[in-house]
Amino acid sequence: MPDLTFIVNKADPVPFAASPLLNFTLAIADSESQPIHAVALRCQIRIEPARRTYQEPEKERLRDLFGEPSRWGQTMRSMLWAHAGIVVPPFEGATSVELPVACTYDFNIAATKYFYGLDDGEVPLCFLFSGTIFYAAEDGHLQVSQIPWEKESNFRLPISTWRKMMDMYYPNTAWLALRKDAFDELYDFKIRHSLPTWEAAIEKLLAGEGEQVIA
Repeated sequence: MPDLTFIVNKADPVPFAASPLLNFTLAIADSESQPIHAVALRCQIRIEPARRTYQEPEKERLRDLFGEPSRWGQTMRSMLWAHAGIVVPPFEGATSVELPVACTYDFNIAATKYFYGLDDGEVPLCFLFSGTIFYAAEDGHLQVSQIPWEKESNFRLPISTWRKMMDMYYPNTAWLALRKDAFDELYDFKIRHSLPTWEAAIEKLLAGEGEQVIA
C-alpha cells in the first residue's frame, strides 16, 4: 500500500485569475514507489499564530482578533484559513503539483485581518492532508486506500507574498463589506454632502470625530 509524504516548498501569486489566488508547490513522495494512477487530494490549511513573534504595531492591530496581548496565551489559537483540493495525475515514486488556494480581501474574515495586521516576517501554516489514493497492486488490479489523517506539512508563508498577490488584484485599495442599513446611511451622507467619492465621505466622517485623515 502506498505511503505518501507531503512537503510544501513555496508559494506564488497567480496573476489574472478571477479572484486572488496563491499556488502552493507541493512535493509528493511514495516510499513504496508503487504506480499511482491518481490521488483525490483534500487539504485543510490552518494558521498557527502562536508560532511567531509580533512587534508592537502588529500587536495593536491584532487586538481586534486576540484581545489584549497580555491574554494571548489564552486567546491565540490555531485558526482555519482555507480548504483546497486537487486531483494528482499518475506518477511513480515522486511528483510535484500546484495546490491552488483562493484568498479573500474581506475584512470580516479573521484570516484577512491577521494577514493585514502583519508588517513583515512569515505566516506559520499547517497543511493537513486527507483523500483517496488509486494505485496498482502487484497483480495489476486497481486498488483504493485512504490517506491517513496524520499526514501534514508545515510551511512559513512570507507575508510579502500575500501582499504582492493582493496588490495585483486590488492596487492601492482595500474593501470592506457593510451591513445594508449602514451602507444606506453612508450613501445618504455622501449624497447630502455632495461628496464625489466614498473615500471623501469616510474622510469627512472621521474629520467630524476629530480624527486626523491622511490624504
